[in-house]
Amino acid sequence: MTSYLMTNCRRLLHILATLIMANSGLNQVLCRVYADNLAGKPCRPNIVIILADDIGYGDLSCYGAKHARTPHLDRLAKEGLRYTDAHSPASTCTPTRRAILTGTYSWRQQPGSSIAPGNMPLAIPPGTPTIASLLKQAGYTTGAVGKWHLGLGGEEGPQWNDEIKPGPLEIGFDYAFLMPATGDRVPTVYLEDHRIVGLDPNDPIEVSYKQKVGSEPTGRENPELLKLKHTHGHDMTIVNGVGRIGWMTGGRAARWTDEEMADTFAKKSVAFIERSGDKPFFLYLATHGIHVPRVPHPRFVGKSAGGTRGDAIEELDDTVGQVLAALDRLKLADDTLVLFTSDNGGVMDDGYEDVGRFDYHPNAPLRGTKGTLYEGGHRVPLLARWPGHVPAGAVSDALVAGLDFFAAFASLTNQPMPGDGAGDSFDMLPTLLGQTMLAPVRPHFVAHIGGTQGPFALRSGTWKLIEAGKGGYGKGAKPAAAKSGASPERDRFGTKPQLYNLADDPAEEKDLAAAQPERLAELQSLLKKIRETPRSVDVR
Repeated sequence: MTSYLMTNCRRLLHILATLIMANSGLNQVLCRVYADNLAGKPCRPNIVIILADDIGYGDLSCYGAKHARTPHLDRLAKEGLRYTDAHSPASTCTPTRRAILTGTYSWRQQPGSSIAPGNMPLAIPPGTPTIASLLKQAGYTTGAVGKWHLGLGGEEGPQWNDEIKPGPLEIGFDYAFLMPATGDRVPTVYLEDHRIVGLDPNDPIEVSYKQKVGSEPTGRENPELLKLKHTHGHDMTIVNGVGRIGWMTGGRAARWTDEEMADTFAKKSVAFIERSGDKPFFLYLATHGIHVPRVPHPRFVGKSAGGTRGDAIEELDDTVGQVLAALDRLKLADDTLVLFTSDNGGVMDDGYEDVGRFDYHPNAPLRGTKGTLYEGGHRVPLLARWPGHVPAGAVSDALVAGLDFFAAFASLTNQPMPGDGAGDSFDMLPTLLGQTMLAPVRPHFVAHIGGTQGPFALRSGTWKLIEAGKGGYGKGAKPAAAKSGASPERDRFGTKPQLYNLADDPAEEKDLAAAQPERLAELQSLLKKIRETPRSVDVR
């Protein structure tokens, strides 16, 4: 009850702050949304989250990219809001996905805090509040399509040849069509609700991440069978001419074709939207693009200026276009909030040999890549569109994170925040509606790579602390190196903490730790407090 009252008090403050300001059309939108909520009338637009994989801050045309064309994503930016200081909760995939769905930092618990193997048990225990369960409670039909990578099954992991649960349907989703883990991990099959799609019971699947199973060729033993060469790892069972992480045998009729994956996920997403009828829907579309292996459909091969990776970006943009076209065709665009973001920063060589250009930095003008604590590891594109509510063609420099979707959706649909979850989710709805209010929505943000022990990075205002310690597996590039086409550096955090003022130094080139020891100590103390406080929304 206390949480509910506090939530409504915050909404009332939003209204008062808005009324104090100029009576623009935008502020009228804010007043209408919040007034409806306080009057007990839920505001229930359809909600679509498109979570891309490994898209960097500088990978979209609307963020300055020249190596690929993204007209559909550019349309979202033109018709909606583009954020310049949005962050994935982690700089790797699994912990970001868990944090977005739960509104809780993944470093707070071991399951789901690091990149998950393909046979890991479900990282989100049933009963955990999720965006899906929140919106289902608000009357939404909920669906998950695409990359899951949050584990499946009970303590023993997924039973591939039987019903596979618990899974998405046990944490709030009504429907699921998934890649169980990642494109470079076995098993290379799709899961629909609780079962493998197209599995022949006479050809059962066996999966191992410890030792080879079956007699199928591997990238290590049979490199002549590969159509896509690996640069490191990814040399186990070959499926569709691509070596994978892990070994599998069986399930031949159920195996996916990499070139068809983007279209498959787009079609399943559109079908889910079409089935929803008059009921509001929530679609969580987690694309495979542009994670490795990058094997785009033939109609995209050679189309970009950026080689294989650029082709994959244009294929991802096409997936977004198919979803937007469906919303237009069904006359749902005006009633749908669409959010596009990425699970972490971009990376070039992530285990397979791409073809084409490598003289650009996917996260320009930021330093670092996926798997690092520099801005390039976790500052990502975020686009939002909801015609008539989200301001068109606007740019926001508000500090927000994927964690904040949870509280925004709760506020939007007039649902109370759970007392036992989502404690790291700040209400970003005012920023979505184009109003940052009188104070920042998110006063701080903690980034991590994986695991529960760090190292961590902390944002507080424009200041950033990076803890000492090893971390990161990606190849980072300083902006100067990216511009000149020089070989990228490999980022290491060293033995001393680092301190940057991003207002003057967004590329993190001037370490101020030695020059400003008091500021450094202040941020170290704040980080300690956040880590020790179960709900970071209580730390101001």
